[in-house]
Amino acid sequence: MTVFAQVLVFAGIAVVVVSALTMLRARTLLNRLHLLAPVTTLGAPLVGLGLALANGWNLGSGAILLTVALLAVTGPVLQSAAGRIEAQRRGAIDEDLPS
Repeated sequence: MTVFAQVLVFAGIAVVVVSALTMLRARTLLNRLHLLAPVTTLGAPLVGLGLALANGWNLGSGAILLTVALLAVTGPVLQSAAGRIEAQRRGAIDEDLPS
């Protein structure tokens, strides 16, 4: 594993660990969702890119990068949907409004 790949992996792990530790202090679901965003948009891509660089360019690296790309694209959508459901449950927004 090259030094650059190690730096990427450790930076991604640091983002995930800091987000997880901060999430322990969050009281509401909406606050926890905000703290999940760096994991899906920054932490996982850094780890995935570092692992792909360490693995070399082959089919395994392609699978890693595809998984990371799907997580980065679908993570914010999932967080938005979960936040909307929580806001509807609390009565903060009307359930009849279009999505």
